[in-house]
Amino acid sequence: MDFLKAFLIGGLFCGIGQILVDRTKLTPARILTGYVVVGVFLSAIGAYGPLADFAGAGATVPLTGFGHLLAKGVKKAVESDGVIGIFKGGLTASAAGIAASVFFAFLASLVFKTKEK
Repeated sequence: MDFLKAFLIGGLFCGIGQILVDRTKLTPARILTGYVVVGVFLSAIGAYGPLADFAGAGATVPLTGFGHLLAKGVKKAVESDGVIGIFKGGLTASAAGIAASVFFAFLASLVFKTKEK
């Protein structure tokens, strides 16, 4: 049942993104950035936590989940460190994911060669 929930919620996010690509003049970069902002907003109003608990990876893996992670990190850091937590909380919470992304991108750059158009 967990796989079905993750598939449905993750698929819903992907479907909305595809509709935005097909029906609007928004660039993919703006859509992806919008997903992060929506994740932060939904986390701020307390709606993303229950969605993530329900859908698991279907809600935490997409970019809305990254926005939720940033918001949670900032909230935790502000509670423990005060105002300085605004600046370091999001990076602290997402450091492992960012480091893994950079590392695997580096590995991919060593394995594959770029091609000119």
